[in-house]
Amino acid sequence: MARVETRRLGADCSTVGTTTLHVRKKGPPVDYLTRRGRLLTSSRPMPDWEVVGSSGSWLHLADGRRIFDGSSGLLCANVGQGSPKVFGRLAEQFSRYTYGGAAVVQPRVQMELMERLCHAVGRPEDSVALTTCGTLGVEVAVGLARNITRVRDGKRRGDILTSTLSYHGMSALTLGLAGNHARRPRPEDALGLGPAFAPPYPPTHPHSTGACDASCADDEIAQAIDSIGAENVSAVLIEPVNGSTGGAYVPPAGYLRRVSEICRERDVLVIHDEVLTGLWRTGTALASHHWDGAEPDLCILSKGLGAGYTGVGAVLVAPEIAPLIWHNDADPLPAMGTMATHPLQAAMCLGVLDELEAKGDSTLQARGERLGRLLQALTDLPAVRDVRGLGFLYGVELSPGLLWPLMTEAENRGVFFYPFTGVGEPRSEGLVIAPPLTSTDADIDFMVTALVDALTTLAESR
Repeated sequence: MARVETRRLGADCSTVGTTTLHVRKKGPPVDYLTRRGRLLTSSRPMPDWEVVGSSGSWLHLADGRRIFDGSSGLLCANVGQGSPKVFGRLAEQFSRYTYGGAAVVQPRVQMELMERLCHAVGRPEDSVALTTCGTLGVEVAVGLARNITRVRDGKRRGDILTSTLSYHGMSALTLGLAGNHARRPRPEDALGLGPAFAPPYPPTHPHSTGACDASCADDEIAQAIDSIGAENVSAVLIEPVNGSTGGAYVPPAGYLRRVSEICRERDVLVIHDEVLTGLWRTGTALASHHWDGAEPDLCILSKGLGAGYTGVGAVLVAPEIAPLIWHNDADPLPAMGTMATHPLQAAMCLGVLDELEAKGDSTLQARGERLGRLLQALTDLPAVRDVRGLGFLYGVELSPGLLWPLMTEAENRGVFFYPFTGVGEPRSEGLVIAPPLTSTDADIDFMVTALVDALTTLAESR
């Protein structure tokens, strides 16, 4: 029989009153290293901490230390750990029923999520497809875009154009479409797919003079569509702000507006992949809200909606084109999976929205701007080549060879960051700075102070 041991974390972990249960079974000690080798997970040299508790933005370790999560897990834990609002929503739905397919049980909680989500992101009349993750959200968006342009424009081919820096998920289709150098499949395994244009970020789109601007959309996207033939292109799929592939590159002013204009002129849809950037990660409800005229036809959300509590994806479709999905000539809806529109999933997402909306737009925007000001000061340090980003998403690009030593130095000071290895030759490298949106000013000060100290120590040792 299992023995239940109750352990109370000490005040040094800032969790007085938090109780953690450990269940131990009698028997020989577990060889965790051997077992870990059988679990197919990240091959990067990440830490291997035993986490015994958590509170907000902090993880509490078995050895008594605490670690600030400077990357929101895998850039998804937007409202931190242990949210009472998320738990309350989950418990309420659990007491009603735990599973019911939307074709069998009236999807009340899913419709509530649809209405709340659409209003939260300023697209109140959109239609919504719920899926189980961001990757499947991208695939569903691709299927919907192809369906819409076949009905609306009579297109028989449905090419989807992406950038050479893009990342859109881990399925065979999305890996083949995108340009992430570290994850692109071998050419023979890429399903004949590949990225079509360079994004407006150096060094992916170098200029002999000047920097990228809105005209780069004409140089790259317009030319790509025209060379393939607009009659063969369903959509341009783009991250409005680059995520972890290049390290939070931000497009030049007017670029996303020009992308929309180019596509509209050619009867091509615009899909924004906001899997990482959506729901205030960049300081606004959608990253596209930073620029006028940048609204997409379809928008994909995921990480910020589930916030690490559940896998989820949501595809928002503008009301001008959504009716075409149900046209007599349209194909059936793309398959969204057995667990899509799961009631517990929807309930937890409502709890996430409760948390985010309790903070308010102005608070989230102000705190993101404060984080940006603190991080921009890092450019004075010799090890830092660039700092870029918006809101709660920043990339700190480092001098070559410093990434992994810096991660170790930061972890020794109680902060974890997510690494990026980006573009160019040699490849750029650095840290993605993406703390939970519920982090306090004191949390952010701790994180930045630890990073500055780690950078300073590393520079002095070389």
